Amino acid sequence: MVEIPGMLMVGARCKSEVKTAFARALIERFGALNEIVAVKVTTVDSFNTSHHPEIPRSQADGSCTGPWCITEEKDPCSNTDAGKMPAAGAGKVLWLLARKSHLERAVDALAETLGKETVSICESNHARSVIEPDAFIMIEGKDNRTRKSSAREMAGYADRIVISDGIGFDIDPNDIQLLDGRWIVRMPATAIILAGGGSRRMGRDKTMLPIAGKPMIRRVYETVRPYFAQTLISSNSASLYDFLASTIVPDEVTGRGPLMGIVSTLKVSANDANFVIACDIPDIDTGLIKTMLRQARDYDAVVPRVGPDLYEPLFAVYKKSALSAMEESLRSGHNKIMSALSRCRVKFVDLPGREFGNINTRAEYRGLVKRKTGGKSVDYTAKSQSRHSG
Repeated sequence: MVEIPGMLMVGARCKSEVKTAFARALIERFGALNEIVAVKVTTVDSFNTSHHPEIPRSQADGSCTGPWCITEEKDPCSNTDAGKMPAAGAGKVLWLLARKSHLERAVDALAETLGKETVSICESNHARSVIEPDAFIMIEGKDNRTRKSSAREMAGYADRIVISDGIGFDIDPNDIQLLDGRWIVRMPATAIILAGGGSRRMGRDKTMLPIAGKPMIRRVYETVRPYFAQTLISSNSASLYDFLASTIVPDEVTGRGPLMGIVSTLKVSANDANFVIACDIPDIDTGLIKTMLRQARDYDAVVPRVGPDLYEPLFAVYKKSALSAMEESLRSGHNKIMSALSRCRVKFVDLPGREFGNINTRAEYRGLVKRKTGGKSVDYTAKSQSRHSG
């Protein structure tokens, strides 16, 4: 995959003009404050003009003599998909035309043309097979008979599927944000932060330990919140976290460990898909989260596996379909998460040697603070910040 930070990709399972209308709406919304480059990617088996009559226009100056070409749309009167973007406010419009057999090399050239800090909106289905954008939205019409084969292949990559009736789209505009030059698309899922541990090895409540001026749990909360439609906190100490704008869910029965916390919050969750994270994982890979959520569509749970019989169930995705097996496990007196998942359809994501950075001891906390503060030490005995700070 070719990573292109700052790119939002839009594909479609319906007519291309609906995809273009959605992209134009985003450019109109964000283009006033950000220079946005619009990108159109067309992939073909061969430069057959009977299927792609626009190709001769791109060849007029001899620029498309190889297996791909990148041209800039400068005609403000053009009625092509790319030609409609300047009127919406795009600062520049690029069209990549490439043979499928050379798409990855063509995308390398596109990434070099865009540069490292460019904000872009790209229209394409097939290009998602080789591009890793910030987010990929698939537009679907109510009439699925118009689906393209390329869209069917790429649907599994979609971070969000948006339905269009031909006039509007079933997505809240606020679910798409551009923050510090990166696109964030809120997913129809719930983030569950587990904050109910006893912190026995730490010797004090680690959720409130300060890291770069913020309590640890606030760092986790602020990282995951923009990506999810709902955020819940699993804890039996509701008043401790009233500074976070989130619902606090207590365990139905105390003393049963994180499995009970997951079960209790899954019952309250407003969404079928739920990402569960322990509050002591301050370094969060949001790309991995999105990948696991996509993979969860055909499973009850998606769990990272970091070695033989080594799992990370507290950085995992759980569907509501896993509830019955989890509840049965608790009723049988088994509190281990992996024991409950033995009765579920689980997708394991192999990440050999990966460490998720759980902070359980004072030494681990001191090491984390040094990394976040450029090597400065921490006085662990000092009182942590007020829970209302940050």
